[in-house]
Amino acid sequence: MEPSLTECVVVGVGLDAVDIERFRRSLARTPRLEHRLFTLQERADLARRVDPVPGLAARFAAREAAMKALGVGLGAFGFHDVWVVRASSGAPQLQAGGEAAAVMRRRGVQGFQISLTHTDVTAQAIVLAMGSRPLRCESCDRS
Repeated sequence: MEPSLTECVVVGVGLDAVDIERFRRSLARTPRLEHRLFTLQERADLARRVDPVPGLAARFAAREAAMKALGVGLGAFGFHDVWVVRASSGAPQLQAGGEAAAVMRRRGVQGFQISLTHTDVTAQAIVLAMGSRPLRCESCDRS
């Protein structure tokens, strides 16, 4: 039986920040990069914006934050294995498939909580990996 939302605990946390102008230069230098990093739906959702780059940078930060929340390094799964969708409320949600979903199962992660933000300079994402097993607190073990 899966735990209810009220029974979920934080299994991992990840935070990442991306310099928007540096990211913009990378996209301009390597035009296929946008296709390698983002799903068709993400690109379509952001194409309507006057400047899609801050939103893309925030979604890239979400991918790296998800890897950190799952306790794995960059390259542990493909960039298309996690992606951001918008709920009907407009809130971002992180979805996973492929190897990312396999890592989630191994770590006892049942879903994510995510927050995205950006300024003129940086885009940030924080990801909480939620599950039924509590995160081991190494600093608590030292007491």
